[in-house]
Amino acid sequence: MALLMFAAVCCAAPVGNAISAYVALKTGAQEDGGIAEGGSAADIPSRMLTAYKKAAAQVGKYVPKCQGMGWPILAGIAKVESHHAIGRNISDNGDIRPKIYGVLLNGSGAGGNTTVFPDTDNGRWDGTASGERAVGPFQFLPSTWEGAGEDANGDKTADPHNAEDAALGAAVYLCGNGRDLTKRAQLKAAILQYNHSDEYVANVLGWIDQYTAAAKDPDLKKVTGKVRTVIETALAQRGVPYSWGGGNASGMSYGICCSPNGSSGTSIKGFDCSGLTQYAYARAGISLPRVAADQAGVGRRIPASLGTLALKPGDLVFFATAPGRDSTIHHVGIYLGSGQMVNAPRPGTVVRLDAVNTMSGYAGGARLL
Repeated sequence: MALLMFAAVCCAAPVGNAISAYVALKTGAQEDGGIAEGGSAADIPSRMLTAYKKAAAQVGKYVPKCQGMGWPILAGIAKVESHHAIGRNISDNGDIRPKIYGVLLNGSGAGGNTTVFPDTDNGRWDGTASGERAVGPFQFLPSTWEGAGEDANGDKTADPHNAEDAALGAAVYLCGNGRDLTKRAQLKAAILQYNHSDEYVANVLGWIDQYTAAAKDPDLKKVTGKVRTVIETALAQRGVPYSWGGGNASGMSYGICCSPNGSSGTSIKGFDCSGLTQYAYARAGISLPRVAADQAGVGRRIPASLGTLALKPGDLVFFATAPGRDSTIHHVGIYLGSGQMVNAPRPGTVVRLDAVNTMSGYAGGARLL
């Protein structure tokens, strides 16, 4: 929230009713360019997406020197702060009801707060005069909103509980005095200003990268045969939960316990990274080993030194803790083209469309088709 203060191994050896991303992107798009319901970047209500896009278009009027503000940046913040206000009613003018309140910041430790923030608005925005709490889909403190709040919907009130006002306020706040958000370092600085936590920055950046990648239409016009089968099979799993050890040549399955950080897949039916690739290639008649490091030994290896431009749609794409040593490969995705891949990233996520550079440790690819 806007307080100003406050190498994962992916694949395991094993013991949809998901909406196809391709269908969602090609036929389920909203008229305003939004993506239909179905998981990952499809999880944004159309009214919220409209607010993000409007704010990104408007912010130049308020911070003329700001560059690179796009709706995925605002969506990344709102995803982490309020899950896009899902479950609330959003009126035509953008008012969100019931209102979204954070915990009372009284130093109690609840919700991670350890600092007392005295009341600044007499309860106008946060509903209490006994202290301060973050409000709205972008979780502004009333004191921060006082400086960043803007009236985006023309009702002469800058309201943090209104989707359009809150999105524009967040855009203005992130732009600062005129950041260039196309530069990764400045984007990180903006997010760090929003919430002074490296973990928070990494989380938001992950969602920004995901929304940015998913907003780009996969170009499958020239993809045919078995390559198309592999890609469409993988895309059709988008929104399926990540499950440690889950998935095999037959499809999604319950996983196993436990990942290096203690995440169990035993109660989650879905895929981990290599379970997804194994299934997609099985549908094209190709048998793959179960774990990512072993899959790197199948087909024609594409060295990391050639860069991602050497990849072609349908290639496996690998990531390692020590690129150049295939024994350290821990992650695999399926390359789509244009720098994108179908990805089952880690516990707590879903199968989704990501940029290849979302993950570190690029270790090349493998061409099986």
